[in-house]
Amino acid sequence: AAADLVLVGVLWSGSAGSGGGGTGGGARDAGAAAYETDLEWIPSLGSGYHIGVDGLSLPLVAMTAVLFLACAVYSLRDRPERPRSYAALFLALQTVSTGLFAALDLLLFFVFFDLSIALMYFIIAGWGHGDHARSALRFFLYTFVGSLALLVGFIGIYLAADPHTFDMVALAAQDPLEGRAAAGGAVLLAVGIGLAVKTPIVPFHTWLPPAHTDAPATGSAILAGVLLKMGAYGFARIALPILPEAWRAWAPAIALIGAVSVLYGALVALAQNDFKRMVAYTSVNHMGYVLLGLGVAGTAAAGTVPLAAELAITGAAVQLVSHGLLTGALFLLAGVLYARGGGYDMGAYSGLAGPAPRFAAALAVAAFGSLGLPGLSGFIAEFQVFTGGLGLAPVPTALALPGILITAALLLRALQRLLLGPRRLPPGTGFGDLRPEESAAIVPLLALSVVIGLLPRTLLDVLAPAAEAIAVLVLR
Repeated sequence: AAADLVLVGVLWSGSAGSGGGGTGGGARDAGAAAYETDLEWIPSLGSGYHIGVDGLSLPLVAMTAVLFLACAVYSLRDRPERPRSYAALFLALQTVSTGLFAALDLLLFFVFFDLSIALMYFIIAGWGHGDHARSALRFFLYTFVGSLALLVGFIGIYLAADPHTFDMVALAAQDPLEGRAAAGGAVLLAVGIGLAVKTPIVPFHTWLPPAHTDAPATGSAILAGVLLKMGAYGFARIALPILPEAWRAWAPAIALIGAVSVLYGALVALAQNDFKRMVAYTSVNHMGYVLLGLGVAGTAAAGTVPLAAELAITGAAVQLVSHGLLTGALFLLAGVLYARGGGYDMGAYSGLAGPAPRFAAALAVAAFGSLGLPGLSGFIAEFQVFTGGLGLAPVPTALALPGILITAALLLRALQRLLLGPRRLPPGTGFGDLRPEESAAIVPLLALSVVIGLLPRTLLDVLAPAAEAIAVLVLR
């Protein structure tokens, strides 16, 4: 995992330094892919092993490498059962996650998408707790059925293309369903359902809380930090540029669904007493911001590319990275809570700031970042989504605004219950502070959130050209 992160660092520096680094141009060159490879794979289907990175995928590849290394370091604290199988599954999952974010072919994207489901099933079933076998099966069946809808949508795109191809770059240039409103809407519905299940968006989110609650801490961190991004990334990479006419037609409804997810996720999280379930529902809330940003971008007039549309798409992309870092840290901190006290019930703990000041500080930074405090990455993401959204689609954006207040309330309430007041712990347990392995895994995630919050250009200079390219494609 450390070697992967080093290689991603070389990838990033090569793309940023040269504006290229591959045959397809640079990550900073809007719409071009760097480090591109395009090999024949299934030529009879027009499908190739076509991979590359641009300003949208490169930050997600980097975030994936960071999170998997953090989980590897975190696992050093207690040797997991069957460590070889554990390590092999996590490294295989890192491979398919990186592959999905680099895929430029629909069939290749689908293969990586499905493999991630299978690998996460074995992680939850093999190393989870509670009713982990049932939760793993529910996760697999729900998301696998969603992937079948996605496959139907991909086949619809393939059949509409002339010549038939699964190549994303060729399909985005061709706009295969232009002028066919009914067919385009049907294909977008199939693709949208498949991606909405993985994101997850209301009402396709019900698999998420039990999967998170019963997964190991590292499994939850990867599920929230990486796997949920696959669905949202698919909207930006596939739905907007390849189905622009259908996306524009349904953009107001899509933005409204995003606003509903923001509010619903925050309100249900507010009602939780289980810390891990609360964090799981905040993922529904935060992924709602992503869909809101992508939806409002499609409401701009065709043939124009207003700054508001670029801002909304950029904010949605920053949210993917910010949520991965902050929620990954929150789930690892939830694992610390479980390791010390054997449960996640917030009513069983209080006054933890005294015996565990490092735990309290890390939890506070992660919570403040998640509620959008200026100086942390969550603020950069949400500010851009709302700035772009209020200019293009004020009604759904205004509906989502109370979500900020509710999220702040639920996270501050959790901090108050866990960290302040008289010391209370589950019977027969103690609460030591973060161990070196735990700190080494969690603190870098929070530090990256601070870097993005204080020096946002480090990320925006890479993302902005890709956001502009997506806006141009969806609004052509």
